[in-house]
Amino acid sequence: MTTWPAYAVVPAAGAGQRMATHVPKQYLVLAGRTVLEHTLACLAAEARIARIVVAVGADDEHFESVRARLPDKVERVTGGTERCHSVLAGLHALARTAPAQAWVLVHDAARPCLRGSDLARLLDELAADAVGGILGNPVRDTLKRCAANGAVAATVDRAALWHALTPQMFRLGALIAAIESALAAGVIVTDEAQAIERLGHTPRVIAGHGDNLKITHPDDLALAELILAAQGRATGGTACE
Repeated sequence: MTTWPAYAVVPAAGAGQRMATHVPKQYLVLAGRTVLEHTLACLAAEARIARIVVAVGADDEHFESVRARLPDKVERVTGGTERCHSVLAGLHALARTAPAQAWVLVHDAARPCLRGSDLARLLDELAADAVGGILGNPVRDTLKRCAANGAVAATVDRAALWHALTPQMFRLGALIAAIESALAAGVIVTDEAQAIERLGHTPRVIAGHGDNLKITHPDDLALAELILAAQGRATGGTACE
């Protein structure tokens, strides 16, 4: 039986070098607010999420400038070198008071366009699951495997392929154990599902919307603004629908 509340961790220690800006991408202004503010607003609007831990860099000089505008349920911890280190720092902070069987959702700081309906579906559909799972989106484009020189080596069958999105939702104690096991083996996992899979578990994929964009390149910021406007979440809009 599932016992709410759930919790969330947002790794936000990255520098976002591919954005070619002096400000980390989570602090860039998007539709009147920072990217991070949009991201946290959506998570905070879900009543079943009681606490949100944001893992920022040790030398982060920007978080406190937005802290007063963030939801009360948000708290800060110091992250690490890689994403998985930051996630683990957030999980350890939660584990000081939250039970090991509590659900925890990990969501990228640079995904400000998450729909509240997708977040609610993830919570609803995984509530009784033994393992947990992730939001995902089916691959629609033709995929090519290429050699180092750019030559096409093969066309990849996309029939069973999905884009892994976030949030990703697993039990707190199980996720801590999975990430710690990966790090002990020298494996830097790129998402939480990979860590869980290493221990022989099978996460589920819950279909989300393709507009759950991760801001990575400069052009993504303009696209994210269009998405937020379409969702009614630009300046003056609702927090998350």
